[in-house]
Amino acid sequence: MKLISACAGVALTLLAACQRPEEIAPPTPLVPKPEMAHLLTEIHLAEVRVDASRLTSDSAQALFLQYKDSLLRRQGVSDSAFAKSYRYYTIHDKDLEEVYKLVLDSLEVRRARYGPLSAPNQASPAYRRR
Repeated sequence: MKLISACAGVALTLLAACQRPEEIAPPTPLVPKPEMAHLLTEIHLAEVRVDASRLTSDSAQALFLQYKDSLLRRQGVSDSAFAKSYRYYTIHDKDLEEVYKLVLDSLEVRRARYGPLSAPNQASPAYRRR
């Protein structure tokens, strides 16, 4: 009898864990889509800047994490709120698609304002040469 009740308990726990994405409640606080898009845009741009810096991987990772923490602090978003919100959006495909549409729109506006990146085979400015 104990075995049956234990198996039933495990089965109920597994069923509860297998919720559909629509049934998962948003975290509190959930970073709104426009703010999440702004944060992700800045984070992706920071990744590109750090990659282009030619630092060692440890230094590049430290620089990136410092930039990300600074960005979140300036925007008044805790690291845990950002992580929970990102996890929520990744589970909800439609919401994630809307967020990344805003990210792409923002990057397109920046590209239109500043022009396309130079081709890799073109000479870099003197201040960028090492």
